[in-house]
Amino acid sequence: MPDSGYPWPIETTRLDNGLRVVVSEDRTAPAVAVNLWYDVGSRHEPDGQTGFAHLFEHLMFEGSVNVAKTEHMKLVQGAGGSLNATTNPDRTNYFETVPAEHLELALWLEADRMGGLVPALTQETLDNQREVVKNERRQRYENVPYGDAWLRLLPLLYPPGHPYHHATIGSMADLNAAELATFQAFHTTYYAPNNGVLTVVGDADTAEVFALADKYFGAIPAREDIPVAPDGRTVPATGRPAVETVTADVPAPRVYVAHRTHPYGTPGYDVTTVLATVLGTGRGSRLYQRLADGERIAQPDLVGAYGVDLAHGPAPLIATATARPGVTADRLAAGLADVVDELATVPVTAAELDRAKALLSTQWWRHMSTVDGRADVLGRYATQFGDPAKIGERLPAWLAVTAEQIAEQAAELLGAADRATLTYLPEETS
Repeated sequence: MPDSGYPWPIETTRLDNGLRVVVSEDRTAPAVAVNLWYDVGSRHEPDGQTGFAHLFEHLMFEGSVNVAKTEHMKLVQGAGGSLNATTNPDRTNYFETVPAEHLELALWLEADRMGGLVPALTQETLDNQREVVKNERRQRYENVPYGDAWLRLLPLLYPPGHPYHHATIGSMADLNAAELATFQAFHTTYYAPNNGVLTVVGDADTAEVFALADKYFGAIPAREDIPVAPDGRTVPATGRPAVETVTADVPAPRVYVAHRTHPYGTPGYDVTTVLATVLGTGRGSRLYQRLADGERIAQPDLVGAYGVDLAHGPAPLIATATARPGVTADRLAAGLADVVDELATVPVTAAELDRAKALLSTQWWRHMSTVDGRADVLGRYATQFGDPAKIGERLPAWLAVTAEQIAEQAAELLGAADRATLTYLPEETS
């Protein structure tokens, strides 16, 4: 295994307008990934504008000055490529993977919608995409069993006013109330070259990428007054657990237990990452061994734990289990809490630690094995930590975590007094 978490070359430059450009050459296959990170997510949204960052994930595919509605997707797919976009509380990113000879097309398309979306944005397009987002909310959150768990957990973990208090899907009332000019102003404010990182990974010459980036993005003006997101690094402790019980159309009781930990990219969150793997990844995890295989109170495929990789505040650690038939929510919740509590008192064994690190290593290199995976992570580290080369630190940091550090963090952060518990009850049991 390579000593570094990123054994490929990394070159960077910054255009005069502030756009950071990251290139990592890999000539093993004639493909190239283009990834554009914008430092705007739901944590940046002012009061009354929740859901804006996510809506722009849709609007950015609906045409710009030189690209007709839906043409961005048709051009990339017609060239043999794939594309998509995602939004989370910390950022929005847009990405394409194309045959190497179509790199210039991908860069031109991204530049056109960075600098040319606002003049092309119409009321009809806005209204159409608002309806698309409403439908997405219904399909992903409202009409799916347990689908609104994330929407409920965030307010339990983060108080009103905290940038992580609301989910990226946002408020439909906010989206409906905003006028076209408000959306245009949001794009003008955040979708600027000095608020973005362009990453290109794959079969491309670094000097050529830098020249093409300047050709297509260089004339887009910088934005001088980009608002700073609210500071979310501190969450006042209440000294009491947060609890919510929901009776809904769900097939079985389910319990979520959540805690605030450390921001992604910090040594503390490296410990959280390994802790979560020991706690809830796979059949060898403590949750599976105790609740699914041992006490047999949880459904085997519906038990686990994971961290949510948020970088600008204490990131959540979430453990969850769904009851087997005949098991009450109270019994399941008690069992789940017991396993979490024991991380502080029952030492992680060498075998548990080795297993967790092997799983994380496999996960890391699987992600790094693709040009699009590497482009995304390099963009992340350039955006959130100011240096894409810091990507090489992550895997070694995980591998250095000790059992003692896991026990210390569990004792410090995973106590019952600072716990959020969300319980779902089937309607027929109410």
